[in-house]
Amino acid sequence: MSSHHTNPRSLLNAATRSLIERVERAGRPPMAAMTAPQARAFYDIGGPMLDLQPAPHVDRVHNFSIPARDGHAMPARLYAPQSDAALPVLLYIHGGGFSVGSLTTHDVLCRQLSRQGHCAVVSLDYRLAPEHRFPTAVHDSWDALNWLQQHGRSLGLDTTRLAVGGDSAGGTLATVCALMARDAGLPLRLQLLFYPGCIARQDTTSHHTFAEGFMLDKDTVDWFFANYIDEADRDDWRFAPMNAPDHAGLTPAWIGLAECDPLVDEGVQYADALRMAGVPVDLEIYKGVVHGFITMGRAIPDALTAHADAGRALRQAFDRVPCRSGL
Repeated sequence: MSSHHTNPRSLLNAATRSLIERVERAGRPPMAAMTAPQARAFYDIGGPMLDLQPAPHVDRVHNFSIPARDGHAMPARLYAPQSDAALPVLLYIHGGGFSVGSLTTHDVLCRQLSRQGHCAVVSLDYRLAPEHRFPTAVHDSWDALNWLQQHGRSLGLDTTRLAVGGDSAGGTLATVCALMARDAGLPLRLQLLFYPGCIARQDTTSHHTFAEGFMLDKDTVDWFFANYIDEADRDDWRFAPMNAPDHAGLTPAWIGLAECDPLVDEGVQYADALRMAGVPVDLEIYKGVVHGFITMGRAIPDALTAHADAGRALRQAFDRVPCRSGL
């Protein structure tokens, strides 16, 4: 690292630094000290306090459920603008280390993506660890994507214009769904990834530089992954999409990363792997912000920039005439 990185906290922008100082003063217990149900309740209450208030208006918000392969009814929420025509749709998979997060914690973000993307968004409540360990979250996400493609028309959706997206662990799941969609011949317009986890072991420079004091601490990451996956499974590409045998032929990617995030290096590495395989990639790195910033719009204004950038990527992907392979 160059000399000015001797104190990585100096990279933070003013809004982010102020938020971290407030959080530290509040002395909240770390998630790793809680049970998973306690951590979920804590995040459901505390998370939205950092997000935009009141929640941005969306014309249509509709709760429904999607069946998983074992018959479990996954709660889902549709966000959509008023439209006479069938709307393109983004399946959104929330973050939270496979252990926490819900329709509640990502409500504002999904509203923003629907508004900015001029599209429908379906937010998925997939099953969480440790009650449901790997690969349940993968199966739930993939089942939801297939269900949307097959049944979305009944919700007024244009299933020929389908995208998948997510943040953090949800970004991992979205990335994996894009790989599975390619292999299954299920056409997607875009994979929209906010700071996805992409590698099997957290050993990049950024994981060391930002291990403590940047909202997502190493102890929390370790707790999430201990909840979710056995050590023996960590090299599976459905956990570490960088390990997929081949990245060619994937749907284009929009990747939004936070500069001061343990996961930033693996996000850049994944963008490079996609580009090397010939996949179109739009990569944005938001300066001076931390992991999780896109659901902190009230505290960190850069979230609004990221929402607008992601919305533009969705509009462009949905408006593009898809090229037929072989032409």
